Amino acid sequence: MLDQVFKDLAILQIPMRNRFRGVTIRETAIFRGSHGWSEFGAFTEYNDQESSSWLKAALEAANKPWPALFRERVAINATLPIVAPAQVAGILNRFPGCTTVKMKVDDFSNGSEVLEEVLNINPDYKIRLDVNAGWDVDTAISNLLEYHLRFGNVFDYVEQPCESLPELARVKAESPIRIAADESIRKHLGEDFSQIKLYADVAILKWQPVGGFDDAHRIAKEIGLPVVVSSALETGIGISHGLALAASFEESDFACGLGTVALFEDDVCEPAVIPIDGYLEVKRHEPHNHERYLANSERTTWWHERILRVWELIERGEK
Repeated sequence: MLDQVFKDLAILQIPMRNRFRGVTIRETAIFRGSHGWSEFGAFTEYNDQESSSWLKAALEAANKPWPALFRERVAINATLPIVAPAQVAGILNRFPGCTTVKMKVDDFSNGSEVLEEVLNINPDYKIRLDVNAGWDVDTAISNLLEYHLRFGNVFDYVEQPCESLPELARVKAESPIRIAADESIRKHLGEDFSQIKLYADVAILKWQPVGGFDDAHRIAKEIGLPVVVSSALETGIGISHGLALAASFEESDFACGLGTVALFEDDVCEPAVIPIDGYLEVKRHEPHNHERYLANSERTTWWHERILRVWELIERGEK
């Protein structure tokens, strides 16, 4: 049954160059549908229910045409994991031409040292801070004020400084830096998003986690905020669909977080889907020599069983 729906299904394990969101080996599944290759890469700790939006997106992209596109290439931000300052230059070199840097941050002390190194490399970088809901309200307000006082107006926005919408509202009222909502969207699918504009200034949408193209546009319309499309740590196959999503928004001049293939040991596409002169071209990609990253039999079985369970949830309408 899997072979009928998920043609040429392959489970991959791709080493990361740096630990990113706790991941050192990225596990993901690629497969082919009637319109080309797609990817299902819900992180392994996600349950079947949360993973269903990811698989829904993957099936849509594999078997339906892309939406109408308004540009042929998309501006990309560099993505910087939590690393030591000495590692910054090497990572940023993988994002040639990018003028915006999104930094993962934990506390002000470590983050400020890394940011200082980033700006030493290029003082004209536009900076995004990504907290992944890691701060409470008081910590967020204190840290953002400190960042602003020390570094001035280099910041584009801070992504999800706190977990809940009421917390974001309190931070937004005090923060000198704009607020972007990420987890507040993708972790609460099916809820009313019409009030998020009261708590944030920018909406982060990710092709797989929000359920694909149609759902992303529906959510964006409901939210009513400027949209930045970001990755969920996909291979070049999944990134191609993220690029299509970004290009399908008529009015969008933000750099997008779709250059994360540069964080992998290598891509499964040839050439690798990494930015050139700060941009990525919008086109479908296919795997090339991906057999070198095939998962072992135990992990392959685990993913096959997972895909079957999640697919059955979607078929039963329980997504």
